[in-house]
Amino acid sequence: MEILFYSLSGATVGLIVGITGVGGGALMTPLLLLFGFPPHIAIGTDLWYAAITKSGGMWAHHRKQHVRWDIVLKLAAGSLPASAVTGLILHRFFADAEQYASLLQTALGAMLVVTALVLIFRRRLFQHSNPSQRVPPGRTTLWAIGAVLGVLVTLSSVGAGAIGTAVLMVLFPVLLPKQVVGTDIAHAVPLTFTAGVVHLFLGNVDFALLLALIAGSLPAIYLGTHLSAHLPSRVMHPLLATALLVLGLKYAVF
Repeated sequence: MEILFYSLSGATVGLIVGITGVGGGALMTPLLLLFGFPPHIAIGTDLWYAAITKSGGMWAHHRKQHVRWDIVLKLAAGSLPASAVTGLILHRFFADAEQYASLLQTALGAMLVVTALVLIFRRRLFQHSNPSQRVPPGRTTLWAIGAVLGVLVTLSSVGAGAIGTAVLMVLFPVLLPKQVVGTDIAHAVPLTFTAGVVHLFLGNVDFALLLALIAGSLPAIYLGTHLSAHLPSRVMHPLLATALLVLGLKYAVF
C-alpha cells in the first residue's frame, strides 16, 4: 500500500514538473521530508530520481541540437569534482548521517528559498541580460560556478534546475530559451548522478522508494508537458514559488 502511495506522490510531482518545467528536486525532497523520511534519505534518493528522470530530456534536447556542450563541459569540470569532495568531507568529518542531517536540511531550506526567488524574478533576470553588453564568461568563471553548484546540489539535491537555468540566462543572454533549458538539463544529469553516487556511498539511498517514485512520475511528466500549453505559467509559477518559499523558510529556520 505504501508503494502505491509513493507512486501517486511521484505522479503528482511529475505532473507539476511537466507543467511548470521546475526540476523535481525542489518538489520531491520536501515532499519526502513531509512523509517522515530523514533528510539524508530524502536527498540521496531524490538525486537518483532527478538523474533518471532528466536523462530522457537530455537526450531529446541533444537530438534537437539544443545543448551547448562546450558550456556543459566547463561547468561539469567544476561541479563534478566539487560534488565528490563534498561527499568525502561528509564521510570524513561526520561519524554518521544523523550528525550531518541538520546541515543537509538547512542547505535544503536555503536552496528552496533561492529557487523560489529565482522563479519570482526570472523574467527580470532575462530582461536585464543585454547580449550586446555582455562578455561571455571565461573557463575559470564557469568552473567556479560549477563548483558552487556541485556543493549545493550534493548537500540539498536542489539547484541544478531553476538556479542553473537562471545562471545560464544571466551569463549567456545570447542563448535561445530552448538552448538554456537543454544546456541546463545536460549539465544537471551528470551532476545529479555524481551526487547520487556520493549519497549511495554514504548509504543514503532507498531504492524501493526510488522505483515507486519513478513508476508514477515518468508518465505524469509526459502528461504534464502536454497540459502545459493550456495552463498559463504566469499563474502556475507564482503559486509554486510561494509554496517553495514557505517550505524553504520552514526547513532553513527549523
